Amino acid sequence: MIDILYEDGEALVIDKPAGLSIDRPRKGGASLEDHLEALKLGFQRPPMPAHRLDTDTSGCLLLARNPKALKRFNRAFEERQVEKGYLAILAGIPEQDEGTIELSLSKISSAEKGWRMIAAKKGKPSVTHWRRIAVLGANSLVRFTPETGRTHQIRIHALAGLGIPLLGDPVYGSSKGAPRTMLHAYRLVVPREGKSAIEARAPLPADFRALGVTDEMIDG
Repeated sequence: MIDILYEDGEALVIDKPAGLSIDRPRKGGASLEDHLEALKLGFQRPPMPAHRLDTDTSGCLLLARNPKALKRFNRAFEERQVEKGYLAILAGIPEQDEGTIELSLSKISSAEKGWRMIAAKKGKPSVTHWRRIAVLGANSLVRFTPETGRTHQIRIHALAGLGIPLLGDPVYGSSKGAPRTMLHAYRLVVPREGKSAIEARAPLPADFRALGVTDEMIDG
């Protein structure tokens, strides 16, 4: 059962588990689609995701409960009105305490390595604010606040902007040291005209706690 973090007549925010794909994987396997019927919760239509999280990423995922709401939510993301907060464990410690990364991103692919994102001047502009909030031995806990929502933005910004990949990232770093890419969408705020904002916060997952992350670090 997927935990629901927020619910009203036009929106759900769920706590997406790490490992659950938004779309059905080409090779088969579990996906969000398997849960949409149960998430109708008495409504006629199943809810629809209004944005994306990588399969490995856990945390806040906004679902729209009708097509009109989906259109409004999509526009809010496109116009950068949505506040998104992520927690990441980096496989190293940034020299500075905080900063802003501005790197344009492009998609490349090869037969050997498949596709990935790279920093490229001719790519799509992307902006991420970051702050180091704790040192965890050889690793660090960093809060990322992206302004844009490019594919793999935080993962490539950590590598190309800070010189340190996310712990457990098999594409931009190494799968060693963690059971997955250690990225968690812990906070989401979606403003709405004429209504109160959608606000949700996802609790720390067990694999973050196992690596020494505590609630006090985040709230401090």
